[in-house]
Amino acid sequence: MALTYPHFLINFKLYEGTAGADGLALARTIETVQRRTGATFVLAPQTPDIYRIATETSLPVVAQSVDALDAGRGNGQISLDAVDSAGAEGVLVNHPESPDSFGDVAETVARCAERGLESIVCVDSVEMGRAALSFDPDCLLFENPADIASDRALARTDPARVEAFVSMVEAENPRTRILLGGGISTGADVKASLEHGADAAGAASAFVGASDREAWLTAVAEALEAGDESG
Repeated sequence: MALTYPHFLINFKLYEGTAGADGLALARTIETVQRRTGATFVLAPQTPDIYRIATETSLPVVAQSVDALDAGRGNGQISLDAVDSAGAEGVLVNHPESPDSFGDVAETVARCAERGLESIVCVDSVEMGRAALSFDPDCLLFENPADIASDRALARTDPARVEAFVSMVEAENPRTRILLGGGISTGADVKASLEHGADAAGAASAFVGASDREAWLTAVAEALEAGDESG
């Protein structure tokens, strides 16, 4: 695996103020908290910024999405070779906002394994997770798409569902790690995610919209430590 667990994944998506120099400034804020607390943060920046952030900070970087295609024709698409060369350490696959076909998921996971990149496959149910495990991904990002950009973290609203998912992964492929997303908005959500069996957690809008981002990150870092100790 390319990434260290437990960690907290921050996805910039296409939020205003997360691209170019602004995105680098945010990444440096995350890096500052990481250095001060010892917590591990992983960043999914906007695609054109992967190289810059991977080069100018110490943060592990993952690509928000790639296209499963061979070198050659494919105008405007994003190749795994390109994000690998830019310094990405992993790839989000089948995110609800950029879904992939089942065949493309399998192809991307296999190509990630060849390059030593972390494959993080997004799923929304025990059944979808079980199907994705047949490709032997490094990590499953489990979330309810309706909870994205909300404050309804699954570990708080439906812990039994989280535990059922964790049990399934442990039974089917214990090598694969679990990251909880969708509605993670507080340090308490992060701590609960780890306590219910997840190996990592992540958010997007909660970080971008925080009034004091450094304080928010610090609370997340403290929760990562507390959740890991109790897990």
